[in-house]
Amino acid sequence: MPIFLNLVLPKRPTHDYNKRTMKNLPIIRMATVADAAALREIYLPYVRTTAVTFELEDPTLEDFTERVRKTLERYPYIVAVEDDQIVGYAYASAFRPRAAYLHSIETSIYMRMDYRGKGVGRRLYEALAKLLMLQNVYNMEACIAHCDPADEYVPATSRLFHERLGFRLVGQFNKCAHKFGRWYDMIWMEKILGDHVANPEPFMPFTQVAQEKIDEVLEQA
Repeated sequence: MPIFLNLVLPKRPTHDYNKRTMKNLPIIRMATVADAAALREIYLPYVRTTAVTFELEDPTLEDFTERVRKTLERYPYIVAVEDDQIVGYAYASAFRPRAAYLHSIETSIYMRMDYRGKGVGRRLYEALAKLLMLQNVYNMEACIAHCDPADEYVPATSRLFHERLGFRLVGQFNKCAHKFGRWYDMIWMEKILGDHVANPEPFMPFTQVAQEKIDEVLEQA
């Protein structure tokens, strides 16, 4: 298993996130297919009112459910829950389809619009990184909409969020997407999770990761 390399994260707030009895404290758990409708409701405002996602049409509930199901076959998909309501989610997906890329994955995260800036996104990404380490993943890759200067559809928040978590800019495609009558860039940001050894352990599909190890990560998130 790779060894964490300086997983730089902002200092935790003074709250103790492991005290599950604390009122209104979001918990982090695995997503299920039954969560698809709630996850879609968080995602739809990003499709309709932002260019954070380059999706132009609302995915149907059937389509979104299938996305969740397929992700869970191989990768972690986690949610933050407060008072039985999902307030954000993060998941991993294949970086590229060829087998040689298996030790690298793409990450995505979405928070409920009224729940951004509360530190829960950081907790989701930290937990996601630790779960990916259990799969022998070395590289986290993030594909991020970008424009300079930032505008009302693509604020700089996603890029800055990833920078604070130790991601660095590794590539940019210029004016490659068109939404809301404007052209937008796409940037790639990368986080290295461990030493790239000559003979890494094989990538492990998430369904094969020991449940007790998953539970440990989520309990500490």
